[in-house]
Amino acid sequence: MEAQELRDAYVNFFKSKGHAHIKSASLIPENDPTVLFTTAGMHPLVPYLLGEKHPAGTRLTDYQKCVRTGDIEDVGDASHLTFFEMLGNWSLGDYFKKESIAWSFELLRDVLHLTPDQLAVTAFAGDEDAPKDEETAQLWEAQGIAKDHIFFLPKEDNWWGPAGQTGPCGPDTEIFFIDKTKKPCGPECRPGCHCGYYTEIWNNVFMQYFKDKDGKFTPLKQKNVDTGMGLERALRVLCGTETVYETPLFTGIIGKIEELSGKKYADDMKAFRVVADHLRASTFLIADGVVPTKMGAGYILRRLIRRASRYMSSLGIEESGHMKDVAQVVIDEYSGAYPELKQNEQTILTTITEEEEKFHKNLRKGMRRFEEMIANNGDAKVLPGDKVFQLFDTFGFPIELTKELAEERGFQVDVDDFNGRFKQHQETSRMDTNQTFKGGLADHSEETTKLHTATHLLNAALRTLIDPDIRQKGSNITPERLRFDFNIDRKLTPEELASIEKYVNDAIKADIPVVCEEMTLEEARARNAIGVFDSKYGEKVKVYTMGDVSCEICGGPHVQHTGELQGFKIQKQENVAAGVKRIKAVVGKFD
Repeated sequence: MEAQELRDAYVNFFKSKGHAHIKSASLIPENDPTVLFTTAGMHPLVPYLLGEKHPAGTRLTDYQKCVRTGDIEDVGDASHLTFFEMLGNWSLGDYFKKESIAWSFELLRDVLHLTPDQLAVTAFAGDEDAPKDEETAQLWEAQGIAKDHIFFLPKEDNWWGPAGQTGPCGPDTEIFFIDKTKKPCGPECRPGCHCGYYTEIWNNVFMQYFKDKDGKFTPLKQKNVDTGMGLERALRVLCGTETVYETPLFTGIIGKIEELSGKKYADDMKAFRVVADHLRASTFLIADGVVPTKMGAGYILRRLIRRASRYMSSLGIEESGHMKDVAQVVIDEYSGAYPELKQNEQTILTTITEEEEKFHKNLRKGMRRFEEMIANNGDAKVLPGDKVFQLFDTFGFPIELTKELAEERGFQVDVDDFNGRFKQHQETSRMDTNQTFKGGLADHSEETTKLHTATHLLNAALRTLIDPDIRQKGSNITPERLRFDFNIDRKLTPEELASIEKYVNDAIKADIPVVCEEMTLEEARARNAIGVFDSKYGEKVKVYTMGDVSCEICGGPHVQHTGELQGFKIQKQENVAAGVKRIKAVVGKFD
């Protein structure tokens, strides 16, 4: 089965069950700008899972592009990916467990042609917070799943959320494919085991509780269903391949790498996988407006491109300029599902090439630093781990390269010290990524709602006072401040910053009503509403209008009147990348 066949089969099945097909959201979250990336199919739908009305109704389905970056250094094995796709269907206070389970089984059986004996499922085992989910088990039995294929697992395995300290949560049921070509690793083998006998392909979350600040769980008034099927995993199962990298999603990309390197995938599978995964992810990120920078989403993009470059070199592709050839395959093969790739083709190819060339220059600088390190090491024949890690962190030198260069000169590397520092670096990255995700989903607080509205006023001020062609290039909001990135090829003057601040404060003093209306995308364009990522919008959109000051397509959340912001103050202006500047600002009462 081809990837588009699976996307279409999934979406068309749920359309036949009354679901509206919504387009994939951007990889840069709009409804939750406190996080770096869209990390799950449900992520763009958080406001609607919390009770907001979705323009397309209460039954939704889609295929959503996602990026997760907590395990970048693990990419290259058989399972880890940074970019992936989630097939999903949602009930926003509509149907619940019975329909969700019946339809999941119907699709697996009648559309994907899997048999009951090839499937295993799980249900929540129960604890002091919520009872054992016997209902889910009974519903699976009614579909023909044998009792010995149904497993009750604890909260760490079969419970979703809340995303933060409080919020919607509930039990889930996970669906696993049983690989009959393998054998269970032992009597304790069960779904979730890493031996390869079970492969998770689908997860249905039943959001039926709300956890409050005291840790109490109460039933939700609006019970939701949130499901996600990993496209890559499901395709691997359907194609019968050993890993996702042998599916049609990667054959063209890996074929191009084989052509460029003169080597075969089997010669160095890890290197091929890293290059394929990282350049696929980079292509999608650039299409959604991310540029390589020293922090945030741009830093992740830079890491991906540089790590891909290192592994291309290990495959013998030494000269810069070939990454764009791999990116071109991604554009050509994925544009049918994601037209924004073709629309941003030149930007993607130029950005990847420029970053690749910068990295090659950095490697040359790193070589000079390496030579200095050797010269300054005295009689010691072991290079210290902190210096070696600095080569990795600053110049992108992989430990393997440093060890090889050191051995050529009769030196060794303190690998244990380096590994300790590297492990700490990984843990910090994972914690930052995970905490950002958790905090973001939980945080639709009064403070972030005010700051979200303030970004609209700031955007309007920039376009009105500075340049009508200014566009948002990124946004990040915490409860303390907003961060807004925009395109401009110069630094704003102090006078311009003062005028922007005054413009926003005048709008706040006017206490303008913030009006939300649902309309078609065509109607929104006719009103000259601003939209950052046109390709993500569905048939209907929400447009937030603040008098004649601002009119933007957005998913919220927002205040009712601009006066609720009290005041607006610019903290600083920063340089992000070539042609991109950043403003940090706060709202509140200022003397």
